[in-house]
Amino acid sequence: MQSPQYNRETQPPHFHSTVSLQKLRRFNTLILVFRFSSFCFCLSSTIFMATNSRGSDFPSWRDFHAFRFVLAANAIVALYSFAEMGASVWEILMGTTVFPETVQVWFDFSHDQVFAYMLLLANAAGTAIAWTLRGTEDTCTASNAFCVQIYISIALGFTGFLFLGFCCLLSGFRVVCFILNGSRFHF
Repeated sequence: MQSPQYNRETQPPHFHSTVSLQKLRRFNTLILVFRFSSFCFCLSSTIFMATNSRGSDFPSWRDFHAFRFVLAANAIVALYSFAEMGASVWEILMGTTVFPETVQVWFDFSHDQVFAYMLLLANAAGTAIAWTLRGTEDTCTASNAFCVQIYISIALGFTGFLFLGFCCLLSGFRVVCFILNGSRFHF
């Protein structure tokens, strides 16, 4: 007796019209564009934060725990976005997901959510410290370039969060389609 496990060779392929395949390809390309944007902004934010040291007499991002968190969160999201860009390119070119469909849909959705909240939290913590430095201490008056570079890094991180948020919406749409239709295909 055969095992009731899923076997791709015995399962009939999903039938999709040419129009629905074109729509799916456009949807996947849109996800790829958002992931690429998130990658670029988070990588830029990481680079701006990591290069924000002027010497031992000036403040450094290493002196503040919130700025360390901003650097780490942006670096993690940049790596995640890079890996997901690879998965998106694979899906566009091959027409299948890297993992089994159920795993891929839930993996994308859950990781998009977790990393988006982590990025938002890190940038919010960095913003709070940046505003504190600006208002109470003379750090920003002694080294204005340090504070400007911190502001730019945090702004780039928030923009990366914005694009990752769009990815969350699209991966959430895929989860809903998967729950309703039994497939990530929505057309």
